[in-house]
Amino acid sequence: MIRSRLPLAVACLALGLVGGLFANAKLIGQPVVPLPALPGNAPPLPRDWMSYSPVVKRALPGVVCIEGSVKTPRAKGAEIDPGFGSGVLIDPSGIVLTNNHVVAESSSVEVTLEDGRKFTSKDIRHDPKSDLAIIKLDTKPGDILPFLEFADSGAMEVGDRVLALGAPFGLTGSVTQGIVSAKSRQNLNLNLYEDFLQIDAAVNPGNSGGPLVNMEGKVIGLTSAIKTRSGGFQGVGLAVSSNLAKTVAEQLVKFGVVRRPYLGVAVRELDEATATKNKIKPNSGVIVSQVFEKSPGVKANIGVNDVITTVNGQPVTTAREMQKVTLALEIGKVIEVLIVRNGQLFLTRPTVEQQPETVGPTPNPAGVAPAAAMNFDALGIAVTDLTPEVATRMNLPKTAQGVVIAGVTRGGLAEQSGLTRGLVVLQVDRSPVSAPDGFRKAVEQASREKGAVLHVLRANGDIDFVVLRGQ
Repeated sequence: MIRSRLPLAVACLALGLVGGLFANAKLIGQPVVPLPALPGNAPPLPRDWMSYSPVVKRALPGVVCIEGSVKTPRAKGAEIDPGFGSGVLIDPSGIVLTNNHVVAESSSVEVTLEDGRKFTSKDIRHDPKSDLAIIKLDTKPGDILPFLEFADSGAMEVGDRVLALGAPFGLTGSVTQGIVSAKSRQNLNLNLYEDFLQIDAAVNPGNSGGPLVNMEGKVIGLTSAIKTRSGGFQGVGLAVSSNLAKTVAEQLVKFGVVRRPYLGVAVRELDEATATKNKIKPNSGVIVSQVFEKSPGVKANIGVNDVITTVNGQPVTTAREMQKVTLALEIGKVIEVLIVRNGQLFLTRPTVEQQPETVGPTPNPAGVAPAAAMNFDALGIAVTDLTPEVATRMNLPKTAQGVVIAGVTRGGLAEQSGLTRGLVVLQVDRSPVSAPDGFRKAVEQASREKGAVLHVLRANGDIDFVVLRGQ
């Protein structure tokens, strides 16, 4: 049987070889078949579908690098370098917008443009409450600097493409791409006034203060922080929205400070028990948790545990709504605030004042429990003094102040927050720390719910923010 089929198999194999050679000869040299034409006279796909370079060319000239120096009394006039940051020109006359934490400790800064021009300035105007600042450059008559326009951050949608520009790790002119991951992020305990765009574009130390731009090359945010457990970028970046940044920048340019309306009350959401006690519906107001000394709230007889339902006719049901409504008020104007106290409705008329630079609460009345504080011993962290020897090893001035993390408990709260042995803690909640006792006290004063924001220095020279939370 096998022998009888062999001639047939050989014949089939030969036929296949001959057919293949014939077909190959026909294919060689054939013209390329063109792709179907686009319908009608449709233009080719725009370049921004294939490359971000048109946007980068438009935006990069307005991005600057910022290097600052600060004099400390303990250093006897010696200057130290607090690091490297980014910024964006928002006016052709030389107005630079950046993060306050980039220039907070600087008495003067050197600003370098993308084209290499350098400017030194001491005109730095701060707004720590939003972590924003502006630098006015001393330009020469006739100088017209490249600048970027603001876009409406509120018009951005989740999923929109964005570019982050700046100098991560000192690498000037860097660009990363991503999308808007979320809008209107608040209550992150990073700033007193918060409105963040969350992005997945890579953001690292040195990016702070750099612009986040849309596909038109317009500023829709200012890259400010990252959320991380490892200390490095993990896909969650935060940018101050352009709508907030534009308002703050305009006031800093005009007044040198930000003039905010002020009622002098702190509030929290209305719980069911308080609503029942006051015979009102849940989610129909906010509870006054603190009243600040000498504030309009005190003068108008607003008290702790009062429920505010409306401000100047505007309903308020969350702390965020209360803040938003208050910021829209006019300084010096008498307004109406409707409150419920022990089930009784009252109308009070405070006069809106300008918010003071520092706002402090009145002492808690008897019977009102303070917010739960951090338990330092439960955090699993040990710190020690920053000695001159350690400072020298980390290329810091011998007069540098801070504490060194000597150890963290494996699996403990400190480790879960992203802290590791060897980090230098410079500040806790924006206040400098110089000794272990001061560090402990500062942490224990922080809210257990919101945590403490640590300003840390890593061994490679990077400065970062880490939120240390309790349980």
